[in-house]
Amino acid sequence: MREFVRRSLWEMVPRDQRQTPAALRRRQLVTIGFVLVGAVVLGFTLRTDPGSQAFYLLTLVLAAVWTVGAFASGPLHLGRIARGEGLRRPVLSPILLGAILVGVFVVGALVIREIPFADPLVSQIRSVLRYTQETPIALLVVVTALNGIAEELFFRGAAYAAVTRHPVSVTSVAYTVATLATGNVMLGFAAVLLGVVVGLQRRASGGILAPILTHLTWSLSMLFLLPLIFLS
Repeated sequence: MREFVRRSLWEMVPRDQRQTPAALRRRQLVTIGFVLVGAVVLGFTLRTDPGSQAFYLLTLVLAAVWTVGAFASGPLHLGRIARGEGLRRPVLSPILLGAILVGVFVVGALVIREIPFADPLVSQIRSVLRYTQETPIALLVVVTALNGIAEELFFRGAAYAAVTRHPVSVTSVAYTVATLATGNVMLGFAAVLLGVVVGLQRRASGGILAPILTHLTWSLSMLFLLPLIFLS
């Protein structure tokens, strides 16, 4: 387990992703510009009813904003992790790490459900989950997957490469702020832990593949598991 954590989250593999001052400045300006556009789209999204057609449409528009912004900012890298004496694309390890996160959140959800003073939080979670029951599961899966990919492309791709100091901390805070704007405290708490984990993966691997796979494993699993915990 120690070796797994070291390779997945801590050991930085060799990489050459140097940017010229001009390229870095361009990436920073593009990233800031798309953050502002994303904030506007998010503002419209928050004015719609959760579960409505407009809500899901704007959610997909926001995913498109993050995706276009990521690729417009400059080159993105998939990354590699150490394996023996060589390097390989991270596939299995980020999925396993995502499964571990799922286990942590499931245990946390079960504990929260049984704590009396957490009733307001549980009520908020249930209110959000009830909207998902009114939406076809295929649409929920598509929206969840596309948003997970888009968020990692932007926050661990463009934004991470645009930050010159403490990129893990900066992008984790930015991602948490964007998530807290939804008004869902539970999602905000999840964003803190998830943001730090995928940020460390980005630093270790030098790319976005590991963060994307971990994010997808976690978000798609919670999509199915949270209703079983809070609505059963």
